[in-house]
Amino acid sequence: MKKLLIVLSNLVCVALITSAQNTIITNKNLSIEVNNQLQTKVNSTFVNAKPLTNNFSSSEYIETKYFTAKKFHLTKKEKNNIHDAGGNGTEYKFYGVDDINKIEKILSIKTYGNFPHAAYFNVQYINHSNKELPVIKWVNNEYNILPSTDSTTFWTFQGSSHEDRRDWIKKIKKGFYEKNFMGMNGSDYGGGIPIIDLWRKDAGIAIGNTEDVAKLVSLPIDYDKYAKTASVHIEYEFLEKEILHRNDTLKTFQTFVSVHQKDCFATLLNFSNYMQTKGIKPASTEPAAFEPIWCAWGYERDFTLQEILNTLPEVKKIGIKWVGLDDGYQQAEGDWHTNAAHFPGGDAEMKAFVDSIHAQGMKAVLWWAPMAADPGSNVLKDHPNILLQQQNGAPQFISWWDAFYMSPTDSEVIEETKNMVKLFLQDWGFDALKLDGQFMNACAPDYGDDHNIDYPEQSFEKMPLLFKAIYETAKNIKPNAVIEFCPCGDVINFYHMPYMNQFVASDPESSWQVRLKGKVYHALMPNTAYFGDHVELTDTKQDFASQVGVGAVPGTKFVYPATGVKSKDENLLTPEKENLFKHWIEIYNEKMISKGIYRGDLYDLGYDYPETHCIQKDDTMYYAFYNPDFNGEVELRGLDANKKYIVTDYFNNKDLGTINGNQPKLKIAFKEFLLIEVKKAP
Repeated sequence: MKKLLIVLSNLVCVALITSAQNTIITNKNLSIEVNNQLQTKVNSTFVNAKPLTNNFSSSEYIETKYFTAKKFHLTKKEKNNIHDAGGNGTEYKFYGVDDINKIEKILSIKTYGNFPHAAYFNVQYINHSNKELPVIKWVNNEYNILPSTDSTTFWTFQGSSHEDRRDWIKKIKKGFYEKNFMGMNGSDYGGGIPIIDLWRKDAGIAIGNTEDVAKLVSLPIDYDKYAKTASVHIEYEFLEKEILHRNDTLKTFQTFVSVHQKDCFATLLNFSNYMQTKGIKPASTEPAAFEPIWCAWGYERDFTLQEILNTLPEVKKIGIKWVGLDDGYQQAEGDWHTNAAHFPGGDAEMKAFVDSIHAQGMKAVLWWAPMAADPGSNVLKDHPNILLQQQNGAPQFISWWDAFYMSPTDSEVIEETKNMVKLFLQDWGFDALKLDGQFMNACAPDYGDDHNIDYPEQSFEKMPLLFKAIYETAKNIKPNAVIEFCPCGDVINFYHMPYMNQFVASDPESSWQVRLKGKVYHALMPNTAYFGDHVELTDTKQDFASQVGVGAVPGTKFVYPATGVKSKDENLLTPEKENLFKHWIEIYNEKMISKGIYRGDLYDLGYDYPETHCIQKDDTMYYAFYNPDFNGEVELRGLDANKKYIVTDYFNNKDLGTINGNQPKLKIAFKEFLLIEVKKAP
């Protein structure tokens, strides 16, 4: 029995208190109506917004082996002022009974002034029957959302991770279904941000999990081709049927519902702010994390030290401050000392290599895949019981590297991991670590012995503590260390985010992914550096506009000079590219837009045209427009109506005239992108 979920209750039934009136709960523009069957109807009160739902639904219920308890009648309701970590608020409690199955339901809905447009749900079920009830799952916040009449009925943010590395933000149409499981959705892929958001042009609705540790919940979206609405909910399915004994109480996880306008930015920002009250706080901002990056991955795993050293003068010439050594230096995944093929002088040669980077005035970052161990590696020979174990007794496989998951909670794994941080930063002298691999984002439940967990899924819940150990060890060695987290195509595990001071576009499949991930990261951790990854991964292989324009740190993996290997020379820095790259890095270093405030509240990634991003830095606004071919008028939102502004195309250094803040319309024409600076006139 999981003690976190089941507690003994001595509660007895109270005298029936009924009311003919429904209860309406509001928080800014959120409206929740609760009827006498403990059903809910959620809507917004935004001006000109149409209803999000039009019917009551049994939005919270449990499914047991014998029945699903959805039908309750109200016996009592309460309203109380509260003050807790969330601030001042109001709690509404509804008590109801399922007379047939003898289940009591207690529904608590909290609202806070600090977190507008949102409400937080806690639900309890008490077994008053004479049966022991095997509980299969519980469901919270199940709503049927009305589509818009636009050609795009919904845009959505979905927080789950998948092997196809799909877009996190996209439009959906009828026939769409996704479970959005927060656990493993493949051998290597899992975890994410426990939120789904559906929005229309007029209004949107989001639901999510707000527990202070990661939970194996699912957040399905079902927009059936024959349905008139899109269905969403949050569910937790027990790994093994949970026995609810007589008079026992089952508590769901805390969940939320919120409403908003424009895209998912407001949802993610509000979620992050609320989660900070539960201790999920961003790491301190590190200035060095905002400096441009060159990575030697262009030379692939069979690099030579001489190739890298020959490239460094060009890296410095372009204005890049970081040099990254990537995969290939190690003996094996798990055995992180140098191999003889690349470092015949051993670890001493690695230290000399780092010293040579420092001698040229640049900083060094090292690639690392913690928690992975190759079959036959020394780490497994020395520590044979550290592998995460599946229910069938087999180790969990990392298909990308033909390696195994080490248990993230095992004390030997944690100690070995901390020793590697010391090797990299203290002994070798690196200034930063690039933690890499989609498998780092989550892990399966662990059925192994002596891994410091009380139940299998606690491996997933406690996994962030491994990254906390990495971060704290690194900072103790080098207070200005940069820790980059690159979960290769995954939606980042939100619970890992406090232990990184640089996020990354993480092997983007397109320029669009660079931009949308920027919006997500700027919402969740606004002051943390966001690295746009290697520009060679963008649509044109040189789309710095999609990095710089959204406030990302630019990066590249160019090679120089030519190597004679086709796959490497695809990234050759030609004279033309050298001039272009140098121009972009000069712009970035001069303006440092990435240190501004990303104004994600101003534009909707889905419904605004053209795609627009805005960053405010002091008294200057930077707007980035993206479209294959645009000719028309745009609105420069967020300006002071009483001020006059000078408008400049800062990539082409072209004067675009002046505008008044009370008439912020600008006629523009561009192909692919336009980046403009809007500065207050003297």
